[in-house]
Amino acid sequence: MSERKILTGITADAFISDSDKWALNKLRSLPLVPQLVSKFYEVGIDRWLYCYNMSSSIRCGPNQYPTLYGIMRESAKVMDMPEPELYVSNNPFTNAFAGGVERPYVTLRSSMIDTMTDEELYFIMGHELAHIKSQHVLYFSVGSLLFPLLDLLGRRTMGASDVATYALVLAFYEWSRQAEFSSDRGGLLVAQDLNVATRSLIKLAAGPSRLSHELNDEAFMEQARAYQDADSLDKLGKFVLFATMGKTMTHPMPVHRTQELERWTQTGAYERILNGDYGKVA
Repeated sequence: MSERKILTGITADAFISDSDKWALNKLRSLPLVPQLVSKFYEVGIDRWLYCYNMSSSIRCGPNQYPTLYGIMRESAKVMDMPEPELYVSNNPFTNAFAGGVERPYVTLRSSMIDTMTDEELYFIMGHELAHIKSQHVLYFSVGSLLFPLLDLLGRRTMGASDVATYALVLAFYEWSRQAEFSSDRGGLLVAQDLNVATRSLIKLAAGPSRLSHELNDEAFMEQARAYQDADSLDKLGKFVLFATMGKTMTHPMPVHRTQELERWTQTGAYERILNGDYGKVA
């Protein structure tokens, strides 16, 4: 593609969704959250997670996976943020994640590299950088260790009578899903091509395959629209499935993510940001 636009001075407020802000404020307001965050720092869990990732992954640099390192550096430049450390881990399940509250890093699984083109990796990288820029990492890290931290505080993890704990768990999962929508926007701001972003999300849903060349973007979007436009009986079914299984999912359904990103571009917000119309750091 042509040279990417650098979003000088952009803040996370430019792309964080209102639902993300609402869900995070709701999570922060719960009584147990300050204790969990305090224990997270007190015990040194952030350092433990950093050391574990470093010990089990390959760190990228000018002489180690320079292609990936270059994608990360350019993506961080577009988002006008410090470069995190970048790692590659051996894992057959297509994924990537951001970590490190004090020393931010991004880890790409090997299957992600095999599945995505270089252009699609810009979307993935932008998504993870958006998590860091939006300060999602602290709550993701606390959430990933939610039950052990609750045990450290002497709380029951999911006892039926422990209403506070149950509310905390549900609030965390709700916020986690909303945070993914915000970071998909960050991925698009780095990729700067909706077709690339859409194809990346489709590949995340489909996984690696020797038939990936047969994937059809428009067919998937039609599938997403059909899912959203379901009749009343199917809508009831979706509600029941969410209430029984979906409420503890950390990510939204792939079709939902794809359509939400398309809807965001239709509001004009994406084009306005690329044209420099966003809140800048003074």
